[in-house]
Amino acid sequence: MSSTRQIPLDLGHRSAMGEADFLVAPGNQDAVAWLDSWPDWPAPALVIFGPSGSGKSHLAQIWRARARANLLQVDDLRTDDLPDLLHPTRAAVLDGAQQVAGDPVLERALFHLYNLARDAGGHLLLLADKAPINWVLRLPDLRSRLLAAPAVGMAAPDDALFMAVLVKLFADRQIRVGEDVIVWLLTRTERSFANARRVVDLLDREALAAKKPITVRFCRQILGDSGESAWA
Repeated sequence: MSSTRQIPLDLGHRSAMGEADFLVAPGNQDAVAWLDSWPDWPAPALVIFGPSGSGKSHLAQIWRARARANLLQVDDLRTDDLPDLLHPTRAAVLDGAQQVAGDPVLERALFHLYNLARDAGGHLLLLADKAPINWVLRLPDLRSRLLAAPAVGMAAPDDALFMAVLVKLFADRQIRVGEDVIVWLLTRTERSFANARRVVDLLDREALAAKKPITVRFCRQILGDSGESAWA
């Protein structure tokens, strides 16, 4: 092994998921406002929809901490004990909620879970890729309830927000990089929060291993001119 490289210890860097770590921007401020208004929602459920990487999961983590809500996946609805999904705080987040569409068992389970939350004075936060009006639901009663619930979209980060996210991710690791590095990454990497975390994590590991600063030249060496290797 070359003496100029060191093996970086995996210290388990954890992406900050707290309220203070979420950056509010025009593409997400409506969703933030709705979550801030909890528990004064006009319906038992709130739907937040948007593309992957738009920050839905981060916002859901913030709300989970406030409401002490359970985190559910769609397959969790395949249970004979739906009330248990809301215990003990009468609140739950359902990730990938649009996946229930077209499955009679899952649609009916979500319908009953919605009613349980309503009857108990609880709440559901549904995360999805698209608005409920675009889900192909077979159960009319579920469709009517979801269309009556507020639904708010989140957009992929724009230039200013994506640059701020990159700066923050480097800062979380106590890494100082030049503005030229941020601009280079902005123009060559997939525009999503998830990818920003992957890119910064990769550059951090490689820079530590090579004992080199993160410069545009170093980014080119690791990611290539197009940056595609960051998510390939």
